[in-house]
Amino acid sequence: MYTLCSKKHDECQLRETMWRRSLRAVHSCFGCKGIWGFHAVRACSAPAFPAGRITALQAVDIWKRHFEEKGVTEPDHSSQYIIAHLLGAKTIEILEQKKLTEFLSQEKIEQIWRLCTRRLSRMPVQYVIEEWDFRDLTLKMRPPVFIPRPETEELVELVLTDLQMKHVNGDAQLTCLEVGCGSGAISLSLLYSLPQLSATALDQSQDAVDLTGENALRLGLQDRLQVHHIDVMKDAETVINLCSPVSVLVSNPPYLFSEDMASLEPDILRFEDHAALDGGKDGLKVIKQILTLAVQILSNYGRVYLEVDPRHPPLIQRWVEANVEELHYVETRHDITGRPRFCILQKKEVKQGP
Repeated sequence: MYTLCSKKHDECQLRETMWRRSLRAVHSCFGCKGIWGFHAVRACSAPAFPAGRITALQAVDIWKRHFEEKGVTEPDHSSQYIIAHLLGAKTIEILEQKKLTEFLSQEKIEQIWRLCTRRLSRMPVQYVIEEWDFRDLTLKMRPPVFIPRPETEELVELVLTDLQMKHVNGDAQLTCLEVGCGSGAISLSLLYSLPQLSATALDQSQDAVDLTGENALRLGLQDRLQVHHIDVMKDAETVINLCSPVSVLVSNPPYLFSEDMASLEPDILRFEDHAALDGGKDGLKVIKQILTLAVQILSNYGRVYLEVDPRHPPLIQRWVEANVEELHYVETRHDITGRPRFCILQKKEVKQGP
C-alpha cells in the first residue's frame, strides 16, 4: 500500500493497515464503564502473570491470544506495537533476534502487563504507548486529543506542494493557519518540511492546545508556531484579528454526520474528543464557518484545504457558490482508497476601489 511516510515502507504500511482496520472492526467489551473502574477490570481482566521467566516473543504470543479471546481489534499488531515500544523500537520486526529471545526482567514484564491491560479497555494503541508517527515526526499522544489518521498525511502533502510552489515563485513570507490542530500533526509537519514557513494553530480544546505546544517544543519548532485556545464557532472576530492574512488555511475539522456518531467503535467513542468528530446534522457545521471566515483571513489567491467526508465535496461546492462568492471551488482530490476526501478552494482577488 502506498504511504506518504518517509520511514521504512514496510513499517509504515503495517502502521497504516492497522489503523484502517481498527476503524472498521467490530468489537465489544461488555461491562466496561471506564479505563480503570471495577467493571473495566472485571470484564477486561489480564491473563495470569507469568510464574517463571519469559521472552519478548512469548509475551507477544500470550497477549495476542488474550486480545483475540477478548475481541480486541488487531490483536497481533496491538501486542507487537506495545511490546516493541517498551523494548525501545517502533516495531517488532526491527528488533534484533537476540533481544526478542532473551528473558525479560521482572520490571519489564510488569510494564508489558500494565500497558496491555490498558489496551484491553479498548484504549487505542496510540494512547497506550503515548506516541505515534505522522510522516517524518513522532508525536506525543494522550486522550482525549484526536488521533491523526493516515488520510491526513495526504492532506499535508497537498498543502506542502502548494506552499513549496509559492516559495519557488518568490513569495517571501509563507504563513499558514490550521483550524482544529489536535496534536499539532498538520502544522508541525508543514513547519518541519518548510523552514521558511510560520504557522498559527487553533483548537477549541485546551487539551489539544497544550499537546500541540508540547509537541512543538519537543521538535524544536515552537519559535515558528503560535497556538491559541479559540473556538471558531464562538470567537470569529478574534480569529480574524489574530490570524489574518495567511497564505493557506488548512483544516481536518469535525465532519461526521451527527447520526453516524452512535455507530463509531468503542475505541473512538470512549476515548476521543467527540467535539473533534461531530460535524452536526450534515457534518458541515464547522466547515461552513471556516469557509465564511476564510475570505477575511486569506490573502489574495490564498487557498483553503479541507479533509471531509466523501459525501461532502458536491455539497460544499454548491454551498460556496451560493453563499461565499469571494471563494472559488478549485477541485476535489481523492484519498489513497479512491474516495473524494479533500476540497481545495481559492480566494479570488479583491480589488481595491479608487
